[in-house]
Amino acid sequence: MYEQIKIIIVDDHEIFRNGLKMVLGKLKHIRVIAEASNGKEFLDILNDHKPDIVLLDIEMPVLNGIDAAEQALKMYPNLKIVALTMFNEDDYIQSMIDVGVKGFLIKNINKETLDKAIQTVMNGGNYYSEELFDYFTKQISREEKVVKEDIGLTRREKEILQLLCEGLSNKEIADILFVSERTIVGHKTNLLSKTGCKNTLSLMSYAIKKKLVVI
Repeated sequence: MYEQIKIIIVDDHEIFRNGLKMVLGKLKHIRVIAEASNGKEFLDILNDHKPDIVLLDIEMPVLNGIDAAEQALKMYPNLKIVALTMFNEDDYIQSMIDVGVKGFLIKNINKETLDKAIQTVMNGGNYYSEELFDYFTKQISREEKVVKEDIGLTRREKEILQLLCEGLSNKEIADILFVSERTIVGHKTNLLSKTGCKNTLSLMSYAIKKKLVVI
């Protein structure tokens, strides 16, 4: 018997929570263990549950997703949080990236994409809804004219950074470059160190803003 992935859903719209629970209920390897209608409720129940992944809305009353994620990650630094968002919330995306969430899902997600996102994050990766990723990269690439920085990236690091920003996983990059996933992880660690970024999503945002990649 395989172990189910335990999920907490945090969203202020009951109908959306119920819909999400219904979709997740069709995935036998996933179990919703709790839900909350705002960030404060989520933090109040977090100590009583041990979720593998939290699906967290950004805009909520009482305590929003940004502040809730920040406080939750201070309590449990290894907690995996995936933000639930809409296209009109792009102003909040960078804040969620800086806090340390593992991914973003748009709210009209289908079952297959939701499953893929949860599996990706559960296996240590980051996930960005394809539609939202395309939208966000175009938005931040238009924000300002930036002179390219020379931060001493090697040719291989530039290749990996480009592929990361195209939305590829560690395994997909490793297969393309004919190296091991462990090698890719090592290069990503170096990239984080050279750029001063805290996580992969922050690294991708930094690379796009600084024109280190072509989008």
